[in-house]
Amino acid sequence: MGFAEMRRFRRDPLGFLENLRRTSPVEVFGLPWGGWCVGDTGLALTVLSDRAFNAGKSGFFGSMLPSRSAQVDFGRAVRAILRTHRPEYRESLAAAVIEMPSVTRWPAAGVELVYRCTADVLLHPDGSPELRRLLERNARVGALRPARMAQRARAQLLRAKLSTALNEQIRDRRSATGRTAEAEPRDLLDAVIGACPDGVADTTVAQLYVLMFRSIVGPLGYSLAWSVLLGSLHSPGSPWPWPVDRVVREALRHRPVSWMVSRPVPYPAEFGGIAFQTGDLLSVSPYLLHHDDEHWTRPGAFQPDRWIRPSEHGPFVPFSSGPFTCAGAAVAHDLVTDAATTLIDNTSLRVIGGGDTRPIVTNAATPRPFTLRRTPRALSAPDRAPGRR
Repeated sequence: MGFAEMRRFRRDPLGFLENLRRTSPVEVFGLPWGGWCVGDTGLALTVLSDRAFNAGKSGFFGSMLPSRSAQVDFGRAVRAILRTHRPEYRESLAAAVIEMPSVTRWPAAGVELVYRCTADVLLHPDGSPELRRLLERNARVGALRPARMAQRARAQLLRAKLSTALNEQIRDRRSATGRTAEAEPRDLLDAVIGACPDGVADTTVAQLYVLMFRSIVGPLGYSLAWSVLLGSLHSPGSPWPWPVDRVVREALRHRPVSWMVSRPVPYPAEFGGIAFQTGDLLSVSPYLLHHDDEHWTRPGAFQPDRWIRPSEHGPFVPFSSGPFTCAGAAVAHDLVTDAATTLIDNTSLRVIGGGDTRPIVTNAATPRPFTLRRTPRALSAPDRAPGRR
């Protein structure tokens, strides 16, 4: 990518992508940073759902797990532990939101809130205090996205310390005599250890745990931040006029954190008139699918009420689609909705400095920093009734 293109991309990443699609004469267009993207919605859905194209292992796990079936079992185990501990997560949210300052800086506040409320399921309270401290620091560093060289060096050192502490904890848990493979996992680390086939090295288990940790805390925190930002910008200083679930769903459509889904072509094939060789990178953009005006009504507008009108629904793939749909898609949506519901309960939200909703795009599409002011609302008589939430 040339310097001028890089500047345009950084200024408005998703607008840059839309312009590439709009000016392409074919269904599949080249990306300046390499690879190809499917611009036609019908073809994109075909690519996502085609089982021959998606045969074999998911690249998300790299080579850390030996087979696709092992990957599927692993994803289900992680989803199960999160779903099992959802009641505790909701209880933690209630306490954490009460203790939040009235003015917070986002999206870091969203990531920190998600981490705090999932901390016990990520690592049981009986786990290593040093490991818990390192996980908390990693969550904070991930939210801040260190940019300076010194910050990146500290982040790299922190990752090394985390790896060492994780390897020690994994070794201890695997060698413990009091727990068996049949025991219910107490936390995410137990679930990861139990889901790994025999022969997977401790270092690989640690890498898989870190991958899951980052895939939970970061995306949930950023999805929460988009929901809070977009919902509050469109209803400033007053209660949201829509159910929280619709706001979350519309935020996932309007600004999907996973803005691009990519996969190496597994065999020579032709898509959109382009001949691909084995290993060529072919991508589908959930953002483009969510903003196709042939399938969505006014796709550029943030309209949570579109979800009560089936005629305004287009292809909705915030967690991908087809064989490689995220195993935790449903539970992730629920966890974000729980957090947003708790944040707005009897509270008015006002965004300060968040008018620019163009994302910062790296591996994920994250909101630009903004400030959120939360103001308690006076309760009406029915709201003050005993037992009313």
